[in-house]
Amino acid sequence: MIVQRLLCAFLVSSIFSAPASAQNLSGREIMEQVEESQRATSDSAFNRMQLSTCRFGIKDNRITCAERPRIKSLESVAKNYGDDGKDTKSVTIVQEPAAERGVGMLSFSYDDTHRDNETWLYLSALGRVKRIASGNSDDDAEPASVFGSEFTTEDTDTGKLEEYKINVLEDATESGREVWKIELIPNAERARKSRYSKTINYVDKERFVVLRVEMFDQYDNEIKRLLASRVELVNDVWMARSLTMMNLVSNRLSNMAFLEIYTDVGVEDEFLTTRTLTDVAFRETELEKLRQQVD
Repeated sequence: MIVQRLLCAFLVSSIFSAPASAQNLSGREIMEQVEESQRATSDSAFNRMQLSTCRFGIKDNRITCAERPRIKSLESVAKNYGDDGKDTKSVTIVQEPAAERGVGMLSFSYDDTHRDNETWLYLSALGRVKRIASGNSDDDAEPASVFGSEFTTEDTDTGKLEEYKINVLEDATESGREVWKIELIPNAERARKSRYSKTINYVDKERFVVLRVEMFDQYDNEIKRLLASRVELVNDVWMARSLTMMNLVSNRLSNMAFLEIYTDVGVEDEFLTTRTLTDVAFRETELEKLRQQVD
């Protein structure tokens, strides 16, 4: 479990205002609250995002792109399901550049530890849908990249907190905010599906926004880092509108900027199926209905 439902799904870290007893919460309780509000941001939601990727360097003590970034415009739709609303279905479609228009990803995230999350990727060049394996396997040694970015399908996983040992390490400061440093260590079953031996989450004590995540390999080397910024109150929920994933091995980064965020949108169940990935006429008709609701 790393971060967020990213693409709408995909990857937002947020929560409602902290309760008065927040200082007494355990690590598990803190992460449960983070997850609960992540679900609030993905229920009947329609978002427009910009995804940019580049090789990075350090200039004047600042992280900057060392090359012209590759930029993609995305539209994402999500809806929660289940008796407790803890399962989420989401679909994200590339709108630009024109050469990649229609490339899409469909994800089903389940809170139940006995159900693997499911992801399907449609590549217009191939004209077919590919189901992506959950976690690592002999045939798929690395989690799939999300639209060629440094975000992977594992990074966008959510739920299943039972699969982790969760420890509050210490109090700290991140981006001028007081935070808890919370360590998540996967159990044996989860570890077989993950490339991370542990992650450390920096959770804002007041707003419960995850401001930073450090991801480590089996040798205890930090290999990736996620930084959240532009934290704003949107529809009564604190949200990080900019997420930057840094790959510390390849020196590449990807930024997901949430340009427009809408909730309480009418989303048809049929839209959150593989039909949306393959049926262009159906997809565009349904997307236009959603756009009319928010524009």
